[in-house]
Amino acid sequence: QLQASGGGLVQAGGSLRLSCAASGRTFSTYVMGWFRQAPGKEREFVAAISWVIGVTYYADSVKGRFTISRDNAKNTVYLQMNSLKPEDTAVYYCAERRDVGPVQNEVGYDYWGQGTLVTVSS
Repeated sequence: QLQASGGGLVQAGGSLRLSCAASGRTFSTYVMGWFRQAPGKEREFVAAISWVIGVTYYADSVKGRFTISRDNAKNTVYLQMNSLKPEDTAVYYCAERRDVGPVQNEVGYDYWGQGTLVTVSS
């Protein structure tokens, strides 16, 4: 089970940190990822991190502004979002993938959190 938190309302240029706590087994996790879905748009990949080694992956739209990290002891993954823009407004979902595969593809993820809303005002 994944529990996402940390969303809220922030002005453009501001920062937020999202958290995703995983309960249950994580030793078979390949990657943890963050996706987002803006109103009227399809869900898109934001970032991912391999659970064991910590390799990170980012969408081009967030590179240099967002940082994904994990705390294995706490079974938690974070998404630090800086220099936020109005176009970052979306519901953000964390997800867990157990099989090796393209981390940007949401189809391969096995478990999803409930989503947390991020609203960036201009």
